[in-house]
This record gives sequence, structure tokens and C-alpha cells, in this order.
Amino acid sequence: MATQQRKVASAKSAPTTKTPTAPEKAEYTPKRKGQEEKTGRQEKIYSVIKGSGIWYKLTQGNITIYDVQTDKVREIRYCENEPSVFADEQSSNAIRSHIVFREGLLIVPASKANLQDYLALHPHNKENGGSSFTIINKEAKAIVELDKEFLLIDAVSIVRDKSIDELLPLCMYLNIDVNQRNNEIRRELLLEAKGNPKNFIELMDNPYVRSMSAIKQAIDYNILKSKEDGMYWMDSGRLIVTTPVGQDTSTVMTRFCMTEKGSSAYDEIVNRLEKID
Repeated sequence: MATQQRKVASAKSAPTTKTPTAPEKAEYTPKRKGQEEKTGRQEKIYSVIKGSGIWYKLTQGNITIYDVQTDKVREIRYCENEPSVFADEQSSNAIRSHIVFREGLLIVPASKANLQDYLALHPHNKENGGSSFTIINKEAKAIVELDKEFLLIDAVSIVRDKSIDELLPLCMYLNIDVNQRNNEIRRELLLEAKGNPKNFIELMDNPYVRSMSAIKQAIDYNILKSKEDGMYWMDSGRLIVTTPVGQDTSTVMTRFCMTEKGSSAYDEIVNRLEKID
């Protein structure tokens, strides 16, 4: 029994030999959003200065700049898969990529370093004396987005809060059928308001819209008679204004009523319409 215990003790006290293990493989950590700060680059936002519309494509053909480092005039072009924006440093298979601003804005993430470099060098950039586009900060973009949202709210509020009588000129200008139920009229106006809030608000207070509405109502109520050659008073048959060949009589009459010469005719039309109501 003692011999067996000595064997066990001997086994416990004997040095153990560790089996060598392979070095641990370094764990790959994917780059996450926000790590662009470590590279010194950040997302940049560019805005078209004027006349962008919904879609604006930046001119890229034969764009050259003076390169201070080489003291040469060099061609630049944006090719998405090329590391350099200088044409003489790009591969023979380089393909130019389109640069499109949507609704006046172009957001370029830090990962597209070559596009940021290209836009920074482009002669149409405002910072380089150009007049096509400029860089803006995130705060400016937020202000633009807020302005759009507030315009939409204002336009929708007009449809909701104004009476049908107040909305009537706008309906007639937009060719919305005013013989529908009030809710149906408001629904069509709401679609117009959401489609272009800024234009909708401007039309609401546009004197041309009010004038055209009065003319159309006067024709409907037989106060005016529209002919191809001009606009006449229905009761007397007297000519008010002559219509040039190829033009619309109602449009000509509307423009006429907005002039000093036609103001008295417009006042008379409004007076007669009020008597009908």
C-alpha cells in the first residue's frame, strides 16, 4: 500500500511537458461605420449651385487642371475602380464613371476617396472658381431637409384649413373639377400640394391665379363670352380684348385684366360675380 502511494506521489511531482500549440490567428475586425475618422476622411456633401432639377450630371469630358506638385497641366477623370484621378496614372482599362446629383445633392462617403479628390480638383467646384457645385456641411443639409418638410406641412395646412371658396381659384387654375364633393376636391389638392409644396404655396397667393379663376367663372355664369377672336361681354356683345391668332382667349383676357388698362374690366367682373353669390 505504501509502495502504491509513493508511486502516486511520484507521478504528481513529476514535471509535465506541455504540447506546443499553434500561434493564435489574429482576429479580423471589419471596418465599421464611424471608423473613417481614423483615416482622416469623412463623408462629404455637395450641392448644385443653381438649375439642378431632379437630376444633374456633372461634366467630365476633357477636364484639365494645373498640378502644383508636377508643375504641369494634367487631365483628371473619375473612374470608380482607379486609385488616382489623374488620367496619366490610371490603367489602360480605366472606365469613366458618371457623377449624378439627385435633387441637387450628392453624398460621397469616406470610402470613395477618389471621388472626393476628383470633386475637390474639378474646375466647376465653387472653391476653384467654378459655378456648378459647392461643398456643404451636414448642418446645411439638415437645414435644407427641414425647409422641405416645413414647406410640405405649410402646403398641406392650406388644403386642410382653407375653405372651398378660398381654394376655388387654385382649383380652377389646376383644372380640378369643382363640381365634386368637398372631400374629393381636397384630396386632389392634397396630391398637388405633396407633389410640389413650394409651387403650391406660391400659386395660392398668385394674382394671376385669382384673375384666371374670375375669368373662368365669368364665362361659366354667362357674364363673358369667349370667342376665337376675343373676349366679349355677354349682355351687350361689346368686345373687351382681341385675341391674337393662335392664342387662347381666356389666357389673353387674364393677362389683360392684370394690366392697368384692364383693371376696370376685372373690377366689373368681380362685382358681377359677387352679385350672383
